[in-house]
Amino acid sequence: MAVVAEGGAADADAAVAAARHAFDDGPWPHTSVTERADLLRRVADLLQRDREQIALIESGNAGKTVTEGRIDVDDSADTLRYFADLVVKESGGRVVDTGRQDVHSVVVHEPVGVCALITPWNYPLLQASWKIAPALAAGNTIVVKPSELTPLTTVHLVRLLAEAGLPDGVANLVTGAGDPVGARLAEHPDVDMVSFTGGLVSGTKVMQAAATGVKKIALELGGKNPNVVFADACATAEDFDTAVDQALNAAFIHSGQVCSAGSRLIIEESVRDRFVAELASRAAKIRLGRGTEAGVECGPLVSAQQLARTEAHVATALEQGAVLRSGGSRPAPSDIRPATGFFYSPTVLDHCHRDMVVVREEVFGPVLTVETFRTEDEAVRLANDTQYGLAGAVWTTDAARALRVAGRMRHGTVWINDYHPYLPQAEWGGFGKSGIGRELGPTGLAEYREAKHVYRNLRPAPVRWFAG
Repeated sequence: MAVVAEGGAADADAAVAAARHAFDDGPWPHTSVTERADLLRRVADLLQRDREQIALIESGNAGKTVTEGRIDVDDSADTLRYFADLVVKESGGRVVDTGRQDVHSVVVHEPVGVCALITPWNYPLLQASWKIAPALAAGNTIVVKPSELTPLTTVHLVRLLAEAGLPDGVANLVTGAGDPVGARLAEHPDVDMVSFTGGLVSGTKVMQAAATGVKKIALELGGKNPNVVFADACATAEDFDTAVDQALNAAFIHSGQVCSAGSRLIIEESVRDRFVAELASRAAKIRLGRGTEAGVECGPLVSAQQLARTEAHVATALEQGAVLRSGGSRPAPSDIRPATGFFYSPTVLDHCHRDMVVVREEVFGPVLTVETFRTEDEAVRLANDTQYGLAGAVWTTDAARALRVAGRMRHGTVWINDYHPYLPQAEWGGFGKSGIGRELGPTGLAEYREAKHVYRNLRPAPVRWFAG
């Protein structure tokens, strides 16, 4: 598709130096919030202008369908516009009531400084926008390090920032591997904050490196997400169809390469056999192929390494007693268009339990495990029995139960009778080892700001604490 420069530690140093100079001596941190918001809105408009081009790039580079690529462009534009509106709304500071008429006290917000933004390979454009929009809205300067597997739409986005009029040095891009580029950014003494989205192992290394400089960090490290289905959610034919359809959506969109994928189906025992049979039948009919081909529903995995990882997880699961209901192998060449690529058939593994590796660890492939429960307490226990806590869902027609279970689930996002929708205005992030901090929403902007209390005594007078 393209040749991209492979940056190293020296390139990371140069980018940080440019960002440091632009923050310390440049105009961007001192521009009005209106100017910063206007620039973000211009970038959103440019994304929409280039929508089809970007969607095709994202499909070819990341493997997702062009339809998914278009949605990512639209969502990225929405994110930029949301933070543009939010920073204007929240620019006035917070007046603190001191109880004294001769004191004016206010809490204001200032940019953190130089922010290193390290993004993952599965949603390159979208995840970049989630970080770039609030960072720039708050007045920071940035160094962006996209995944070396899928850098192309981030390159395009940074070009659009320049086209929109962002001053030189404010946004810097270094393409290259996590080691050395990401590692250098995390430890660099002139970086004030690191925002990282990726795997737990890499996130732990980022956190350790950032700790030496006591930097601010924001980490989103994935999840092993439960999709809990009660029997009453399958009581009618329409309800049953919806629950099965949404279970497919939860697990297999973007070939399961989603941090919030509902890869753990936790189903009430009384409806499991019927539900799993229908689920497996529909999973076998998912149309695989290149994302640019008409009618394709799932593209390939991102790399040979990810395909091998998926195959290894399924093989281990079968050795540990899982029952294969659908998939479990690479598709036949006649079943995909074109007949080459890192494809893996959507896979349903039944009779799974917590001791299995496939239930505990992220696969990041089209693999769905099935666990069963009999009581509400057991359902909640299974849903929370994970080191992660990013997202989950509960399906039931009992409104009281829905709120009760959602309240007990230890996950950053809980959907009731739905799966996967998110809103730029609602915080995104997880409990446990799913990470630290939040993206999106007001908290997502706060991650890139420092609070400062300004206390002004309007009628100063001697304290007379000391006799003198």
